[in-house]
Amino acid sequence: MINELFSFVFLEASNFRFAVRASRRSGRTVGTQISRSMDFGISRMDLQTEKRLVKLFSSRVNLCLLYQGSRHGFSICTIQEKTQKQGNLIFLAYLESGAIMGGYLGGKFPSLHYSECVQDKKAFVFLVSQNTAIHFPVVDACQAFHIKSNETKMISFGECLNMEMKNDSCFVKVGNDAVYNTSWPEITESCVDVEVHRVQDAGDLMLLPWREMSWTEIYRENLKKDLVSYKPDIVGLSQVRALLLGPVGAGKSSFINSIKSVLCRHVVNLPITGSGSDGFTSKLKSYPIRAEKGGQPIALTLCDLKGLGDTEETGLSLHDALAVIKGHAPEGYKFQSKAPLQPNSPGYRVDPALQDKIHCVLFVLDACRLHSYSKELKDTLKKLHWESSDLGIPQLVLLTHVELAGPSDMHNIYASHNLREKMEEAAEMVGVPLFSVLPVKNYASELNVDYDTDILLLSAACQILHSVDYAFED
Repeated sequence: MINELFSFVFLEASNFRFAVRASRRSGRTVGTQISRSMDFGISRMDLQTEKRLVKLFSSRVNLCLLYQGSRHGFSICTIQEKTQKQGNLIFLAYLESGAIMGGYLGGKFPSLHYSECVQDKKAFVFLVSQNTAIHFPVVDACQAFHIKSNETKMISFGECLNMEMKNDSCFVKVGNDAVYNTSWPEITESCVDVEVHRVQDAGDLMLLPWREMSWTEIYRENLKKDLVSYKPDIVGLSQVRALLLGPVGAGKSSFINSIKSVLCRHVVNLPITGSGSDGFTSKLKSYPIRAEKGGQPIALTLCDLKGLGDTEETGLSLHDALAVIKGHAPEGYKFQSKAPLQPNSPGYRVDPALQDKIHCVLFVLDACRLHSYSKELKDTLKKLHWESSDLGIPQLVLLTHVELAGPSDMHNIYASHNLREKMEEAAEMVGVPLFSVLPVKNYASELNVDYDTDILLLSAACQILHSVDYAFED
C-alpha cells in the first residue's frame, strides 16, 4: 500500500507547480505563516502546501525560513551556519517531479563530524504532493538523523531519505528503511531546491484580528438602535422571518432566548430550550422579538422547529424543511418523520403569501462538535443550501459555543487561529462563503447580560436583516 501511495504521489506531482508569491507571504492572517529570513528570502512553498505541513504537528506552529539552497548554495556547512545548531528544524526537498519530500528534526543540527548521529524521538519523514501529505514517525530514534561530511556530503533521515549535496546541486536518494518503516522504493532524483525552516510555536492569537469589531458600549447601543428601528424596504412585508435550522443541541432555541435577553437587558429563560437526544422543539413556532419588555415587536421574527438528524427518521426531513421555507407549513404544525407535510395536511398553505415564507435561513452549528457531525447531516446541510439558493433566499451560519472553542476573551474572537479554522470548516460544511459565518455566544448559565456577548448577538441579528435587504434588491 505504501508503494502504491508513493507512486501515486509522484505521478500526481508531475502536474504540480510552485510559485513565489511575495504578496501572500507578507502580512497575511491565516492559520499559519512562513516568516522571512534575515535576508528576506521567500519560500517556494504555496499556501496549501504550508497548511498540509503544519498539520503534521500536534500544536500550532509557524515555519521560519532559515536556509534556501538556490540562494545560499547547496552546502551542509552553510546549513549549519544558517541554523546555528538550532533544533526543531524541518528540511524540504523540492523534487523535479513536483513532489516535496523532507524530514523533521526535533534535536539540534549536529556539528560536522563524519557520520554523526542524532537521537531524536520526535523525528519524522514526510511526502507532500498537491492533494495529499503523509508522514512516518521514527521507529528507531537512535538512528533518526545523521550527516556525512567527508567526500560524500549527505544529510540523512535513517536510510530512507538522503539529501546528497555536491557541485552546487542536490540529489535525493529514497529507499527502504526500518528506522522510519517507510518501505519506499529506491529512487534517485535531482532537486529544484532545498529549504530548512525553524518550527516555532505560534500560539493561537494572530498579531491583528482578521475582522474588525468594536467592543464599546456605544457600538452596542448603535447596533441595538439599528435592529429596533429597522423596517423592511419591501412592499407588503412588515416582518422578516428567519428560520433556524441545525442539529439537535446546536443552540437554535437558545439563540432566540439570547436575542430576547439582549433587548430586555436581563437573561430571558423562556420554556423553549431543553436537552435530550431528540431535542426539545417539535412544532413550528414563530417568536416575535420585542424592543423591550412589554414593547412592540421589531421587524425580525425568529422561527424555530425540529432539529436536523443523521437521517430523516431521527430529525426534520429535507422535504419538511423546504415546505417551511416555501411557506406551506402552518404555525404550530407538529412534524413527524413518518408523516411528511402534504397538501392534504391540516392547515397546509397551497398558495402562501410573502409574509408566510421564510426570508433568511440560519444554519446553527456547534463549534465544538463540527468534527463529530455525520456525513448524512453534512449532506442534508448542503442540500438545504442548494435548494435555498435556488429559491433566492439568503443564508447565514450561526456558529455557537465559540466561548468554548475559541479564546476566553471575546475581544480576541477574530484574532484566534483556532476559531477561524472552525469558521472555515463551518462555511465549507454548508457551502457558503466565510463572510456568511457569524460567531455567537448564547446566554446559557449567566444571570446577567454583558456587553461583549450582546455585541456578537446584535451584530448577527443586524446581518440577518442586511442579508434580506440585499437579496430583495437583487
